[in-house]
Amino acid sequence: MKALILVDIQNDFCPGGALAVPEGDAIIPLINRLQPLFELVTATQDWHPRGHGSFASTHGQPIYTVIEIHGAPQTLWPDHCVQGTHGAELAASLDRARIARVFQKGTDPEIDSYSGFLDADHKHATGLADFLRGRAVDEVYIVGLATDYCVKYTALDAAALGFRAHVIEDACRGVNLQPGDSEAALAEMRTAGVGIVKGEEIG
Repeated sequence: MKALILVDIQNDFCPGGALAVPEGDAIIPLINRLQPLFELVTATQDWHPRGHGSFASTHGQPIYTVIEIHGAPQTLWPDHCVQGTHGAELAASLDRARIARVFQKGTDPEIDSYSGFLDADHKHATGLADFLRGRAVDEVYIVGLATDYCVKYTALDAAALGFRAHVIEDACRGVNLQPGDSEAALAEMRTAGVGIVKGEEIG
């Protein structure tokens, strides 16, 4: 069975949010049109405690500084998607009627979690993989925010976990801290066996 995974379509990642992705809200109409084409729709939600280790404010550092946490590089972000805040809520224009379950990630204050499946050190799972397998899902299509971070890592983990994984490119947008980051992310995903498709190809 095929499932659609909606990655982090939250207020803080849309225009006006604390970590706004350029044109982040522009993908929502397409995603709403795609949802009825899938038997199962799930979503992920960044859900950080206050003072999260990925926040620049936690370390007194400028945003987008890269430091090392637990031996791995960590980009420091503006405070975003803090548990219980408006910024952490799913975008109001996103159709939520078909979402079977929302999987929260980034809840451990010590470790980030770009992927909807596993945290950054791959020690703790969100439960998404087991949920999909329990419903006989073997193929996933991934959309959302952002192409070069949470979409990429969700897709890479999906492929590594044995799902046939695809990213619907025009239903995603990237942060692009550096020019070309999204294109590089798409290339990395292709190399890992992730299919890159357009919304018009889904039917």
